[in-house]
Amino acid sequence: MTTPSTTTDYDVLVVGFGPTGAVATGLLGHLGHRTLVVDRLTDIYDKPRAIALDHEIFRHFDNMGLADAIAPHVEPFTASEHFGVDGQLIRRVHMIAKPYPLGYTPSMVFSQPPVEAELRRHATSFACVQAELGAELVDLLQRPDRVEAKLKDAGGQLRTVTARYVLGCDGASSTVRQIAGIALEDLIFDEPWLVVDVRVDEAALAKLPRNSAQFCSPARPVSFLIGPRNHRRWEIMLLPGEDPRQMERPENVWKLLAQWLAPEDGELWRAASYRFHALVAADWRNDRIIIAGDAAHQQPPFIGQGMCQGLRDATNLVWKLDSVLRGVSPDALLDSYTAERKQHVIELTGKIKAIGQSICERDPAAARRRDAQILTEGGGKPLEITRQEIIPPLRTGFLADQDGAACGSLFPQPRVLHDGAPCLLDNITGARLRVLIDGRRSEAPSLMALCAAHPELIATTIAPAGAGASGVLEESEGVLADWFDRHGVVAAIVRPDHYVFGTARNPAELGGLLREISSRLHGDPDPDFKMEKTA
Repeated sequence: MTTPSTTTDYDVLVVGFGPTGAVATGLLGHLGHRTLVVDRLTDIYDKPRAIALDHEIFRHFDNMGLADAIAPHVEPFTASEHFGVDGQLIRRVHMIAKPYPLGYTPSMVFSQPPVEAELRRHATSFACVQAELGAELVDLLQRPDRVEAKLKDAGGQLRTVTARYVLGCDGASSTVRQIAGIALEDLIFDEPWLVVDVRVDEAALAKLPRNSAQFCSPARPVSFLIGPRNHRRWEIMLLPGEDPRQMERPENVWKLLAQWLAPEDGELWRAASYRFHALVAADWRNDRIIIAGDAAHQQPPFIGQGMCQGLRDATNLVWKLDSVLRGVSPDALLDSYTAERKQHVIELTGKIKAIGQSICERDPAAARRRDAQILTEGGGKPLEITRQEIIPPLRTGFLADQDGAACGSLFPQPRVLHDGAPCLLDNITGARLRVLIDGRRSEAPSLMALCAAHPELIATTIAPAGAGASGVLEESEGVLADWFDRHGVVAAIVRPDHYVFGTARNPAELGGLLREISSRLHGDPDPDFKMEKTA
């Protein structure tokens, strides 16, 4: 629990109560930090915008205690089939096979309004959290130990509040970003599209593809997504000379959908024109002002990672902010937020751009060459890939100096036996700094003994049922044993956001990792500190 401050009204002011702001607020509230969240709108937007999430994000929802509340609004993402110039299948993007590495279906679709409502409900359930809707940020002034924020309420009244940090989750036109003087860098993608959401009548669902699809026709590229229940989405490229506002009109929308549906087949839920951009903030922090979500980056939607990226921002930042607010770590720990998330966004956006540019090819000859190349990559048949292959690891930031196996990757979550019943590993260890040790190894006791000197990390030994000594946590599907074997390591230090800080092949390497993470967390005075290398 944060020690109450006599110098500020709040520990954190969160501006923007969309998904990113709501997750950040909920995480801060759970950790006991005095948090004010404001949003200029008084209610949740009642139409869908984001439609996809993945197992990394659902893992965090589960850690927050929200899995059961959100599950009714979530379904597995179908495979996505890509069709070429002549309507032939050229590529299939699907999910990896069970057992799933993080414990959940790797790719999902969801209905944003009810999920966002649950995120807000969770955030405001903490006594230390205050939410003000209809309140607008007017200005920010940084002081050495706080930020003064001028707010305007729904009645036009102005007041000033103070916070140790301000987190801007206020969207693509972010007021926080503008006040902080943070520039956007152009990653060079700008295409006009129309996004159409339809609630399809039960009898008409049979007219539609059984899987999500990319129709890579040079005449007009179209994406088709299967959402929860009867929700179907089309993302339709607008052509030169088409007026985006006119194309949103229902009569024009139904003309575009005519090859799939007629107006009597369903309810037009939403039609909105967008320019799909690829932008990233030059820096995500100006001293005590930090940005996240669409305020920090915008990317094309071709693999449904927009909201996921914003929630990764929140889960990456909040555990570091918690450590700084509690006085455990120096403010410099927050520098790793920009380093990690900006590089990750740029790398993933590059992959999304490549997919988008392939889909958006308007030249028929070039499109045919694209089709032929993809089929060649698949050995003469449709190329098979998984969505999970597309998401990169972290490559810089708060990671071990030694570039060990799996460093910066997401740590798996096996099913384990607890009191004779199966459950997911996070239910035992929690989402905190932790050490996981291969219980099949003879050196497991000495590895555990090393961890005893570091009570800030919880250490757990785990092995397949019957493969470890007594007192070892038993996993039921061999997910973690396979992971240890594949990477040739005996232990891993895992961050609260589930990314691997570093791995060790033996007790000497684990001892070095433990000293390094302790030093990094508490602010090592020696900038040349390095983990001891072993042969």
